[in-house]
Amino acid sequence: MPTHVHVLVTRFQGNTLSQVLHSWKSYTGKVANRLLGQTGRFWQEEYFDRRIRDETHFWIAKRYIEENPVKAGLCHRPEDWMFGSAARQR
Repeated sequence: MPTHVHVLVTRFQGNTLSQVLHSWKSYTGKVANRLLGQTGRFWQEEYFDRRIRDETHFWIAKRYIEENPVKAGLCHRPEDWMFGSAARQR
C-alpha cells in the first residue's frame, strides 16, 4: 500500500514485536529516504498489531491483506498487486 504496510509475521523467541518493527522501520526508512533524496523521519511511531488466534483467523487476516489494494482501487484483483503475496501465488 502506498501509505501503510500489512504484514503477517512469526516472531522468534527473544525478540519483541517492538524490536522487530524498530529494526524494519530503521532499515527501510533509511533506504527509502536515500532513494527519495529525503532526510528525517519516514515512518510514524505507532503501529497496530493483532495476535493471530488460530488457523481460521490467519486465513481471514491473509485474505484481508491481499484484498486491501483492490479495495483501495490500486488493482482489480489481489494477484495484480505486484507487492503482495497473491502475486507470487499465480
